[in-house]
Amino acid sequence: MPFRRSDLADLSYFLAIARHRNFRKAATELGVSASALSHSLRGLEERLKVRLVNRTNRSVTLTAAGEDLQAAIRDPFAAIHEAEDLLNLHRDAPTGRVRLNVPDEAAMRLLAPILPEFVARYPDVELDISVDNTMVDVIEAGFDAGIRFGGTVPEDMIAQRVTPDFRWVVAGAPAYFEKHGEPQHPDDLMHHQCIRIRLGNGRIYNWDFDRGEESLALTVPGGIIVDNGSISRALALNGMGLMYAAEPAIAPLLAEGSLRAVLQEWASPGPGYFIYYSSRRQVPRGLRLLIDLIREMKPLG
Repeated sequence: MPFRRSDLADLSYFLAIARHRNFRKAATELGVSASALSHSLRGLEERLKVRLVNRTNRSVTLTAAGEDLQAAIRDPFAAIHEAEDLLNLHRDAPTGRVRLNVPDEAAMRLLAPILPEFVARYPDVELDISVDNTMVDVIEAGFDAGIRFGGTVPEDMIAQRVTPDFRWVVAGAPAYFEKHGEPQHPDDLMHHQCIRIRLGNGRIYNWDFDRGEESLALTVPGGIIVDNGSISRALALNGMGLMYAAEPAIAPLLAEGSLRAVLQEWASPGPGYFIYYSSRRQVPRGLRLLIDLIREMKPLG
């Protein structure tokens, strides 16, 4: 079959579909409509005379031919993108696109404060930030890098620290303490309303406490479970219960008195944020510049 110039774009579109198993998400990544993506795939399948994707109202899966095609062209296309980034070494100003997968707290507390300066310095670098608290395979999903707490970074990735370690504290609104009193020991939390945390892997997080040689990991009670730090703060501010958070995430609220930390002597240390990426790919120049700027500005210390 003669190769057409349009096949290169269609194969790129196919790889996005294969990564996301979702036409809408693939279209969003590529900046095209889902209908254009569907039309591209249909044309590719007609020219190749083989079905690559099975699509229903509920799912998108690859056929055996689609799996073989993805395996065959994934690395060559990655090499093309890396070659494009190498050209940045020969430009006065960096260009290109960097795709990041980050949890909501990192997006708000780590990235948002430095983005105005990044855009001012590197206006031709496009940052595509996906805010997602679930644990995803950032490489399989087409991201250049992810940001997570140190203990959750996959072992086969290169990880670079971008914040110090954090203290994890319990906090609540003054109105909550007026009504329910303050816990004096972590065990007292068994008699309080706690806003529980669902982690990105689906597990409910235990609240950790350390004092000297003592360490506790408590499954606290509470009728509300959230997977989003902003919601947890909003509920705590409204007196709905006690929250458990990395201290920098609520530092402004503690300083102004909207929230009050308790059990301070039991605050548990935990690893800070790390940015991580594949050891098998060239690091985009835009990503290196972003890491350098985070370390320069230190939004979380």
